[in-house]
Amino acid sequence: MASYHILRLANLLKKGLTKKQVWTKPHNTSIVVSAQVVLMTALTDLEPLAKRIRFETSAPTSLASSLKVPTFSFKMGDNDAVNKERRQHNPLKRMYIRPKAGADGLRGVKTKGNHQIIGPRQQQNLKSTLDQWLVKPRRNPSTADGCQIQEDVEMDGDDSVLQSTSAQVPECTKAEKPALSDLDEDTQPMTPQHLYEDNPVSPAFMDSPERTSSPDLPSEKQGADKENTSGKPHVKWLGTPINDLHRMPECGGPLPPLKDVPGQHTVMIRTDLLHNGKIPVPYPARFKDTWDDIHVKMPCSSWNLFPVPDEETQERQNKSRWELIKETLNDEFTCQLELKNAILKYSSSQAKKWDFTALRLYCTKVLEPDAAEHLFDSLLPDMVQLALRASELCTKPIPLLKEGLDHSITVSQEQVACLLANAFFCTFPRRNSRRTEYYNYPDINFFRLFGGGSSSKIEKLKTLICYFKSVTEQTPTGLVTFTRKSLDRPLNWKSSEAQLTNLHITCEGTIEDDGYGMLQVDFANQFVGGGVTSSGLVQEEIRFLINPELIVSRLFTEALDHNECLIITGSQQYSKYTGYAQTYKWAGSHQDTTPRDGWQRICTEIVAIDALQFKNFLEQFRPDRLNRELNKAYCGFARPEEQSQNLSAVATGNWGCGVFGGDTRLKALLQMLAAAEAGRDVAYFTFGDSQLMTDVHKMHSFLTQRKICVGEVYDLLGQYYSSVCKSCLGRRPEISLYSFIYQQADSSPAPDDSDGDSPRHPVPTDCS
Repeated sequence: MASYHILRLANLLKKGLTKKQVWTKPHNTSIVVSAQVVLMTALTDLEPLAKRIRFETSAPTSLASSLKVPTFSFKMGDNDAVNKERRQHNPLKRMYIRPKAGADGLRGVKTKGNHQIIGPRQQQNLKSTLDQWLVKPRRNPSTADGCQIQEDVEMDGDDSVLQSTSAQVPECTKAEKPALSDLDEDTQPMTPQHLYEDNPVSPAFMDSPERTSSPDLPSEKQGADKENTSGKPHVKWLGTPINDLHRMPECGGPLPPLKDVPGQHTVMIRTDLLHNGKIPVPYPARFKDTWDDIHVKMPCSSWNLFPVPDEETQERQNKSRWELIKETLNDEFTCQLELKNAILKYSSSQAKKWDFTALRLYCTKVLEPDAAEHLFDSLLPDMVQLALRASELCTKPIPLLKEGLDHSITVSQEQVACLLANAFFCTFPRRNSRRTEYYNYPDINFFRLFGGGSSSKIEKLKTLICYFKSVTEQTPTGLVTFTRKSLDRPLNWKSSEAQLTNLHITCEGTIEDDGYGMLQVDFANQFVGGGVTSSGLVQEEIRFLINPELIVSRLFTEALDHNECLIITGSQQYSKYTGYAQTYKWAGSHQDTTPRDGWQRICTEIVAIDALQFKNFLEQFRPDRLNRELNKAYCGFARPEEQSQNLSAVATGNWGCGVFGGDTRLKALLQMLAAAEAGRDVAYFTFGDSQLMTDVHKMHSFLTQRKICVGEVYDLLGQYYSSVCKSCLGRRPEISLYSFIYQQADSSPAPDDSDGDSPRHPVPTDCS
């Protein structure tokens, strides 16, 4: 029947009837179609009809105004009045086609002008679809002929979204209209994603080159989750299952004996007395006082002097600041004001500079009276005693992890708690200004945390008070290791023959929760911890808050150079949270059940790598910038002394993006290259960006299936800069990075990508 109408239409076209409409009347349903529609579906090579046509019934409207293309008419009778009457009373099923324009056209099809060649598979699909829609419309046999559906669909002129403007269903059809799920696939109404879908289906859904329906997966024609604006089924992850990736301690090899190695590894406890569940014993037994430029200047040092006026002569004399600290903090606090005055007593030069608004609000407005009473009667006194045990617990001089120095420091969690208690009470000398010898170190004293009245400061205080409550009630028994590491010489990335490793990528979950046992990436600031003790509250700051033992790294870690990273092993998570940045909220205490290794460290390994900040989007594609980011990531990921099978996967995400201006797709690719060179698999968390998840997975699949090695990808990055970015006159290039790689790396039709950070410009379909 369909063939009959198409042939009849072809005869009409030969007669030159180019500006009228064609009317057919199969059974009781009237169809109006345009010449272009029939020509495109019957005579040209287009994508399967299910992806281009949407049928919906409509209320009578002006035919000339509703159709967007020139039309012609074929009258099924000689009586114009009869035809007019039919047009007024008979519902019409309309067919809209929105051809893809320009480079967003058909994937994998050569085009020249508007002429296309149809394949056998598409001919069959076209025939079956036309038979279903044009000749054999699905009907409920029990429905009366007079009961019909009326709908009207209009196309937004600027968007590719179809919007239903009205829907009127007579009562006689409401009860008997078959449910959508009961209809055959080919007879179900199509949604906008079928019309304008131009992304290839993710390999996670493909058993063959064409997508197939599965009882376990939502059908595209049935639609996906209503909240999914892309119209695709909601997919949480792609690639290798996360449980197939290596985690510590299962994948790790045996650890060497823990020992102090001068110039390489400073161990601050008695290793011979280290036992599971026992509090480590400090080493040496007595405090060794050191005051120099290569060790932390401790508040309990005898060299920590404070000018005090003599009561008789009024002349200033240098006295022990530590004695003043002990005397002041041992006084009882009953309110926030007394705590403030105590801190300022041994920091008098800061009296007019420091602001304690956040601390006041926390104590007076946030805490309930019972909680405030517990804070001043119990918790703060316990924190004071913990801080004043500095000379008892931290007996060995703590080396500064200076720029260019590869060195490790292993301390007990109790020693860390002592140091952080001193940071809370702002006792570390010469650390309240960048105009001292510590100008190139982060802040450690908490004075910036106490200032300002923002809600984020309050949430930070809640999180840190939770930590102090935990460690004062029950002393932790583990160790934490801080390692500063540098890359001796840059890699020759162009000569690398390493293949990409396994990738698990997900738009849900977090690095700290789902990446347990993996090497977890801290999207670091050059000054590790960023704004954790001030106003910052993004990925790095949040991680330092919920794992506060990370904060102590700010005491001794100089700003990271371009070829350096900081690795922290053994930090414990004490808090849960919700939100991000301004929406961050402390969500209660957390019980960390992560297993420990042979050194009694929690098997949580975090690597701090700082990305470059780009104000100019194109700058990040420069070869020297690419080399810097690759070398930085490789420095953090590589462990040349370990066997590849003993390395855990890298748990990472959008490193150096956001306010740092990095392109998410470029950064994902760079991290995959660095991980491949380091011999590690990758677990990538896109933090809710499902399109990024799909795009990165497609790129990874494209490169691995074609066995394109790291050096070849690096070469393509250089070509992209020289041929696209270097000559770009605008702020962003015309062709996206992934599109360029697809086009250059293989002559076969390229998968389409929709770079969110880069301009969207898929590979032309005639590039093969």
